[in-house]
Amino acid sequence: MKESEILSQIEKEGALEERVLAIRRVTKVITGGKRLHFSVLCAVGDRAGRVGVALAKAPEVADGIQKCFRQARKDMFSVKVVNDTIPHEVMVKFKASKMLLKPAAPGTGVIACDPIRAVLELAGIKNILTKSLGSNNVINMIQATVKALKELRTYEEVMRARDKMK
Repeated sequence: MKESEILSQIEKEGALEERVLAIRRVTKVITGGKRLHFSVLCAVGDRAGRVGVALAKAPEVADGIQKCFRQARKDMFSVKVVNDTIPHEVMVKFKASKMLLKPAAPGTGVIACDPIRAVLELAGIKNILTKSLGSNNVINMIQATVKALKELRTYEEVMRARDKMK
């Protein structure tokens, strides 16, 4: 099944949940004065191992949110979830932000700040420990989290890559 077919199937079922993570007012100084725009960071997920994050700008907040959700749906990716947590510990650096994600025992919950918690919950992760090091810029922390989730590999994938499994 192609990626676009999977997305259309998920959208038909209405299983996608959308969350706005941050809205910022940004201005561009031009000769006539200042031009105001809004920057929106959002996440979309099905709580079953697929999540997408996007950043969009528009002159109006509502337009920015719609644009952001549309882009997040296009940028969805699969997350490796094993027993409601991640398969292994991962540390990732994105610009000045470092993000540490650790698997947690059942019943622990999602230990993370609000924007990161939203992304992890939309991905379907129920038990995880996180630690943000370095910069606390929301956009960079989210990008570091996405990068960390994309780096996750299951035990079977690692063994297959090492030619240990048939």
